[in-house]
Amino acid sequence: MSEKFFRGLVIKSQSGFFDVNLDPGGASSKGAGGERKEETISCQLRGRLKQGGRKGDLIAVGDKVQISILPEGTGMIEEVLPRDRAIVRMDPRPRGVYRQVLLANPDQALFVFACASPDPHLRMLDRFLVIAEQQEIPAIIVANKVDLVGQEKAREIFGHYQKIGYPVIYTSAEKNIGVEELRQVLQGKLSALAGPSGVGKSSLMNTMQPGLGLAVSEISAALNRGTHTTNFRQLLPLENGGYVADTPGWKSLALWDTEPEELDGYFPDIAPLVARCRFSDCTHVHEPGCAVLEALKSGELHRERFNSFERMRDGLENER
Repeated sequence: MSEKFFRGLVIKSQSGFFDVNLDPGGASSKGAGGERKEETISCQLRGRLKQGGRKGDLIAVGDKVQISILPEGTGMIEEVLPRDRAIVRMDPRPRGVYRQVLLANPDQALFVFACASPDPHLRMLDRFLVIAEQQEIPAIIVANKVDLVGQEKAREIFGHYQKIGYPVIYTSAEKNIGVEELRQVLQGKLSALAGPSGVGKSSLMNTMQPGLGLAVSEISAALNRGTHTTNFRQLLPLENGGYVADTPGWKSLALWDTEPEELDGYFPDIAPLVARCRFSDCTHVHEPGCAVLEALKSGELHRERFNSFERMRDGLENER
């Protein structure tokens, strides 16, 4: 009798065990037939997949997998399907750099920042956006606590990101502003969620879906507690389809494998200007005929964005 294999999504990872949500009707061609109700199976990774040297996580939350189901109801992960993309952190180890996957196959990243209380940390936001560009993850900005400053002031703070091309959703958990728009953006997607502490991320999620904010808060606390709990990661299901994953690891993501000369390519408002610079190796700091500095002077390029670029480039130069 041929063995049955089923496709699924890894929704939780902890201490070598993986919860896999099976796709309804997701049986593969190896002798499997008929449909199966969606269910969650606790699985382990088949030993042969662990063989050989490796320089990165074999499996992560968000991975699509094929599993076999054992008689007692648990499962074995037989194959990890190719990833479309991943949020990756380079983790230095004694035997070399290791690629730690914070989240596999995200459809988008939502960066939640407050309009006030705390003051918006736009330099951190710019860093998050650069990392999203580098890892080819579509980014959406959520400007929360808009009720504290009003719509006009909120758009003064975050409006230039919309001009660059980043979607911005203006929200307030307190006043239920923008919550439905946020719900629509998340529906049917696997979304990474990130932002500094105190911005109201959990309250916003709880307003959108009761109980979700508490779960986000608990996972965030576990992930930030230390090295003994960082293996615990989980996708949280949304009522209307899709998942969100709290990914506080964005704060420690470095611009790995990025040369200072490449950085301008990760700023959508700077990249188109580069071809107009007089010198092909222009650093956009002091050269004559620099289109970036001219755009800054004319107001075409936002001053805060340029400051972020300059600070990040200095950091990359110092790491050489």
